[in-house]
Amino acid sequence: MSTTAELQAQPAVERVTTLELFFDLVFVFTITQLSTVLSHELSWSSLGHVVLMLGLIWWMYDGYAWLTNAVSTRGVAARAVLLGGMAGYLVLALAIPEAFNGSGLAFGLGYLIVVAVHASLFIWTASTQSSRAFLGIAPYNLFNAALVVIGGAVGGTAQAVLWTVAVILEWSTPWIANRESQSEFEIAPAHFVERHGLVIIVAIGESVVAIGIGAAGLAVDAELVLVAILGLLVAAGLWWAYFGSDDDEQAERALTDAPARRRPWIALHGFGMAHFFLLLGIVLVAVGLKKATGHAYDSLTYGQALALGGGVAMFLAADVAFRRILGLGRAPHRAAAALAALATIPLGAEVAAIAQIGLLAAVLAVALGGEGSSTQNRTR
Repeated sequence: MSTTAELQAQPAVERVTTLELFFDLVFVFTITQLSTVLSHELSWSSLGHVVLMLGLIWWMYDGYAWLTNAVSTRGVAARAVLLGGMAGYLVLALAIPEAFNGSGLAFGLGYLIVVAVHASLFIWTASTQSSRAFLGIAPYNLFNAALVVIGGAVGGTAQAVLWTVAVILEWSTPWIANRESQSEFEIAPAHFVERHGLVIIVAIGESVVAIGIGAAGLAVDAELVLVAILGLLVAAGLWWAYFGSDDDEQAERALTDAPARRRPWIALHGFGMAHFFLLLGIVLVAVGLKKATGHAYDSLTYGQALALGGGVAMFLAADVAFRRILGLGRAPHRAAAALAALATIPLGAEVAAIAQIGLLAAVLAVALGGEGSSTQNRTR
């Protein structure tokens, strides 16, 4: 059997495979690298760079989620090609810390590999309907990848401009391209929800890793143990917000119940755009926890306190948006908790890091616990 025939013979799958989880681990390395950029220099300029890079990276990661949602990766040929995409992600991840200071071309070339592998697999392996729909998007992805390569090669202001244009064009592609063809993508709800849930849980683990990195070389005393436990509680609160009320199962039901032609748009807005801000929130929280660890009783800078409180607020606000897009409820407790998280910023900047982290953990526990109590009362 030829390679092309082997690829075309693979049926779509409903559950996430271990190869996809392996791919997600490589992707989350990019999240770690983005946190490193902000940890090294916490400024509005660095945040802008992180937003641009995450915009590029997440667009294509989500493209791979759509790809493996539509086709199987169990064949040898498909696995080999997908490993090429993983290699591209590894290259651009390695280039992230200095992407705007000399390694932009490496980032761009890695990104081009990611885009080319994705296009090849989608065209070769997807169903006729999904492949036809993707052909309306592929030229835009390749054009944007070319902008990223050129921007990385020239550097400076031109790089920031070209990468900004690439991000805007990428996230506008579904509206620029044929809107009707976008509706032709086939979405397998169980796989799609599980795949995105896995990347969120692994990314939340980045917050725990940040505590460990911040604690490297420090004595394991009462101060370190306390700030580590409170940081873990904040990470657990993020997990609780996303998973704790069987929201993943509800999301799967919402996608399943939606008309087939509407599913791609729900997937784009809920799992694409809303999850971008979920991940950016996780990056900011990880930076804040890393800065606080080892300096629990010292005050943070306003930038560090903003990263910590703002990251939690962004995660909760994005979660509220995600729930509304899928029709899972308005979640007023989470919206209030997002505002309360912002209110903790002066506490971290003027009092102590541990005070802000402790209050954030309490805000998450009270809001989500209160939401659970309200839900139980309504169902009685």
